[in-house]
Amino acid sequence: MSDPGPSTVQSSLPAAAARFGAPVVDTARASAAEVACPPAPPELPDPAVPPVPSALARVLRGPSGLGTAGLYLTPRESPPQSPEPDAPVVGHPIPGLYHHPVPEPDPARVEEVSARIKAWALDEVDLYPDEWEDQFDGFSVGRYMVACHPDAPTVDHLMIATRLMVAENAVDDCYCEDHGGSPIGLGGRLLLAHTALDHLHTTQEYEPQWAQSLHSDAPRRAYRSAMEYFVQQSTPSQADRYRHDMARLHLGYLAEAAWSQTDHVPQVWEYLAMRQFNNFRPCPTITDTVGGYELPADLHAQPAMQRVIALAGNATTIVNDLYSYTKELAAPGKHLNLPVVIAEREGASEQDAYLKAVEVHNDLMHAFEDDAAALSAACPVPGVQRFLRGVAAWVDGNHYWHQTNTYRYSLPDFW
Repeated sequence: MSDPGPSTVQSSLPAAAARFGAPVVDTARASAAEVACPPAPPELPDPAVPPVPSALARVLRGPSGLGTAGLYLTPRESPPQSPEPDAPVVGHPIPGLYHHPVPEPDPARVEEVSARIKAWALDEVDLYPDEWEDQFDGFSVGRYMVACHPDAPTVDHLMIATRLMVAENAVDDCYCEDHGGSPIGLGGRLLLAHTALDHLHTTQEYEPQWAQSLHSDAPRRAYRSAMEYFVQQSTPSQADRYRHDMARLHLGYLAEAAWSQTDHVPQVWEYLAMRQFNNFRPCPTITDTVGGYELPADLHAQPAMQRVIALAGNATTIVNDLYSYTKELAAPGKHLNLPVVIAEREGASEQDAYLKAVEVHNDLMHAFEDDAAALSAACPVPGVQRFLRGVAAWVDGNHYWHQTNTYRYSLPDFW
């Protein structure tokens, strides 16, 4: 597959959205036909709201053809379908976990992204020592990102997400987790690393010292480089959105670290609150940049859209809790995940706690799909619907990667 090269990020906002929340950009209002969007649905679920009409499936149908199945929001009432008959199935999905199988990602793109990200990690940012090479390869980040972004127009667009994903994991591993991480002093390390994403504006005397610090360890080198590539292909609004979501992520890291230092096991609702911040949100929120267009800030900031994005991040993060459960149990120390917290706080057996965590995930997924469908019906703007399809594709691709990454994950014997 040949790539035509990076396309210019384009705003998908017509003036049709002018009455949906805040006023839209003047240039968009002047250049597009006006269509009114009804008010957004309430932020909190309302039992009095009637169910979404089945006709909405047509609104969310999206593109068709080979490789586009992951772009759909499958209606809630439809059971998960099997992958294409000729698609190799690797790993086993968690029994009872609500998900949508996706086609195997384009192998040519997987191969190219995998080669390019490894060259970036080794040659541009010196990310890991030789002894970590197997773990880097086993992460299968190329397959991950191609599965999550089936509408990316070029490999260059896929590389935007791939570099950021690898950089985020480097920070998590080296600052928080099993490659030298520690809760002690984490706040200072995260703050300084965050300045690679959100630059320090200081005096001429001290700026060179800060700039030099961005090369002082692997996580900061990765953040700096990945962000430089990102801002070259994103709009200022998209870049600022990403910085905000990364600040959310770092806040979640700090909450978990604080609990670790005090041996505190949070209540289940507290754990879920932490996981709304320490989660995958920065990844699906850039789906428009990776797709080569822009969901304008006025529409991205709407409470209904923010709820959909939050639910997507929460559901995908519980997927990680469930698939990494046995891996974390085998690691030194006590790792908080949803089944562990449910077992301790609700007095459940390990098996019952795990199965309840599956139910929590399913509830989050259903809420995500219901609210995304309601938002698409309330604001039938092409850019909104494309963004929602992109987020749904990321949710599906994230599950695919966890299910198929047997190098990292295995399931508990609970069935």
